[in-house]
Amino acid sequence: MHIAAGTDWRVTGGGPADPRRSVPRAAVGGTGPRAVGRRRTGRRRTVRGGAGSGRTIVGNDRGQTAVEFTGMVPIILATLILLWQAALVGYSFSLAGNSADEGARAGAAAGWGAAGQVCEQAARKNLPDSWEARISCPPGGGDLYDVKVDVVVPVLYPGFIDFSFTAPGRASAVWEG
Repeated sequence: MHIAAGTDWRVTGGGPADPRRSVPRAAVGGTGPRAVGRRRTGRRRTVRGGAGSGRTIVGNDRGQTAVEFTGMVPIILATLILLWQAALVGYSFSLAGNSADEGARAGAAAGWGAAGQVCEQAARKNLPDSWEARISCPPGGGDLYDVKVDVVVPVLYPGFIDFSFTAPGRASAVWEG
């Protein structure tokens, strides 16, 4: 009984099923189940005699995939949560860097007097509303206008729970005003 190629085998005791197709023991290697006259024909194992005679032991593995999947569900979910959290951390760094760049560019172009306000507005404009950030736009000094933005890294969803970990972003731009 061969249901699907390579999936359903029955091992029976005794001689070969068809004497015209018997394989000499020496051709098989001389050891193992085939060497002593066993053949593989299906999943059932007949203890004595051919098919239909003697006791039959059925190897039932139905539902094994469902059991294994159920055991793997927590591991799969934990892996997905960790990957999602890693993506949020990376996105937080990206937001911090971009926000600092925009703030520095706008602050340097605004000139000495209005640099702080313009810088903070430009930096907040690129941050989504649910992301918290601390923006530091100093009044100015030196040849470069420096901006520091620290974006708070959320846990699983922005605005849900926040780490005490922040993603820093720093940028500088040459004064234009």
